Amino acid sequence: MDYVDVKYINLISARLLNFKRVKNNLYNFRCPICGDSKKNKSKCRGYLYQVKNNTNFKCHNCGVNISFNNFLKKIDSEVYKQYTFEKFKEGHTGRNFITDEPDFVFEKPVFKTKIVLPLCSEVERGRTYLEKRRIDPTKFYYAEKFKEFANSLKSTFANTNYEESRIIIPLYYQKDLIGFQGRALGPSPNKYITVMLFDDAPKIYGFDELNTEKTIYVTEGPFDSTFISNSIALCGADGDLSKWGISNPVWIYDNEPRNAEIHSRISKVIDRGERVVIWPSSIKEKDINDMVLAGHAVQSVIESNTYSGLEAKLKFTTWKKI
Repeated sequence: MDYVDVKYINLISARLLNFKRVKNNLYNFRCPICGDSKKNKSKCRGYLYQVKNNTNFKCHNCGVNISFNNFLKKIDSEVYKQYTFEKFKEGHTGRNFITDEPDFVFEKPVFKTKIVLPLCSEVERGRTYLEKRRIDPTKFYYAEKFKEFANSLKSTFANTNYEESRIIIPLYYQKDLIGFQGRALGPSPNKYITVMLFDDAPKIYGFDELNTEKTIYVTEGPFDSTFISNSIALCGADGDLSKWGISNPVWIYDNEPRNAEIHSRISKVIDRGERVVIWPSSIKEKDINDMVLAGHAVQSVIESNTYSGLEAKLKFTTWKKI
């Protein structure tokens, strides 16, 4: 299922009785068209599922078998209009997606998830933590009780007895909040916890601010990306960025010549023929944030040490021996 379909399935899920996600691309609930079984309230015979590149609805009680856009049209005309407009913008038209051409009017989305938290710049602990690292505290939020905050947006933690404060790193796609990362402020078994509000949404920080006409840099962490122009950070996403319209980026990994996992990632980038930064021997710091704190002109260092092809292989071999 594409991102837009999954997004709208999640948006209407609260009004679908006994809604549950069975597995990837398969959802089950009581049919809202026929009301499902009158004798057994626990029976759920309505399904949303993937058919090739489209989403379909079928009820095994009343027999209704329609496309997802027509399903939305039946249960909520306003959400249907929002959906068709967004699908139209994404270029989804043709025989398998039959709908009225949407009116091009700008309306606020019916469903809009927002982060209701103070900015780190407004909380001493969050502000101090980021400013010591020369990170802009106005870009991130502060959650005193992370689990409570996460559960307010999506049921994530069953046990909230042990709470902790975390910096909230928002993830946006087309100006919509699609997820967030919680960054621990102190020692923690999980330095980062990622919560996605929609299945299959891009786990990418900085996506909405990209200029695809310029060189795109990909860093390992969101904080590092704030120091590099036109950059993003992968928050658990895989290395295939082409599905999000990003081609030929420059990959930037931590400066850890003895790290086998980083070796593997760099090798894959070089084998794909893409560009990668190989840090010069004069740089001793591990990550971009440390390099900034040490006084390095990081943007310049990156631009001067970007390689691909045979040159990248030779530089990589030398770097591994440091």
